[in-house]
Amino acid sequence: MAKIGILTGGGDCPGLNSVIRAVVRKSINEKFEIVGIKNGWKGLIENDTIALDLQSVSGILPKGGTILGTSRTNPYKQAGDVQKVITTYKKLGLTALIVVGGEDTLGVATKLVNEGLNIVGVPKTIDNDLSATDYTFGFDTAINIATECIDRLHTTAESHHRIIVVEVMGRHAGWIAIESGIAGGADVILIPEVPIDMDEVCAMIQKRHARGKTFSIVVVAEGAQFKQGSMVLKEQKLDSFGHVRLGGIGETLAEEIEKRTGYETRVSVLGHIQRGGSPTAFDRVLGTRFGVKAVELVKEKKFGHMVALSGNKIISVTLEKATGTLKTVDPEYYELAKVFFG
Repeated sequence: MAKIGILTGGGDCPGLNSVIRAVVRKSINEKFEIVGIKNGWKGLIENDTIALDLQSVSGILPKGGTILGTSRTNPYKQAGDVQKVITTYKKLGLTALIVVGGEDTLGVATKLVNEGLNIVGVPKTIDNDLSATDYTFGFDTAINIATECIDRLHTTAESHHRIIVVEVMGRHAGWIAIESGIAGGADVILIPEVPIDMDEVCAMIQKRHARGKTFSIVVVAEGAQFKQGSMVLKEQKLDSFGHVRLGGIGETLAEEIEKRTGYETRVSVLGHIQRGGSPTAFDRVLGTRFGVKAVELVKEKKFGHMVALSGNKIISVTLEKATGTLKTVDPEYYELAKVFFG
């Protein structure tokens, strides 16, 4: 009987439990044994697992986060950890491993396929920046939460005649910023793909005031950079995947806007609110479809592949293709957003 392992790595996001539930239900239907690996790659390094059955996944569909836990552990960071992963994989007697994660987690999965492990990937990230899939689950929930927050900030900005800078997530790609900004009626949207021109930003805000508006909403992705500048960081320390901890672009931007325009400016950092809570119906359905397809790929022995959304169809692509480059905001899409700036 085939035995499948499943792990969730990297940042949590709404919809992870939908995938876990679907993988377990489909595996049981196929008479496969299913085991949960706790806390991402860390669970394989430490052989920390949990048996999964129908009772384990009962009622988890609407829950955010992941019942398996997660971590940002990179087995390629510490000497000997890769071998521990391989040893645990063999000790558990796994036929295949389903890995649910973003660019970092699936990047590790891609390398481990070359080490001889049978792996199927499932794309997960609220940033929606994984190549080869139209959408990743978690993104729809994130933009809906961000849009609701922007809607609420509109009323307080208008009441107090203020500029409000809304900082959303997005390290290298501005998908959350641009989609929540368009949906929320933001007056300026700033993304990592386009360097920030402060003269232009202030000019757009002043243009609104010139026609009688007394407030503005500026949405900025955490990874956005000023022209001839660098990312604004919370700290210089790198995580196990070589990433710095971002944070502070909203404060820096707000200070500069107030200094240049004289308009009272405040900042609201949405932070982890965007990745918490119950998933939208779209993310529940997408996660479910991904989970079922992942088990089907295991059944077909189509290892080294990732499930993906293409139009309205669930397909499979190679992990190498999926993790080769990041999917960033198309310049034409940003031009569409700019129609509404100012």
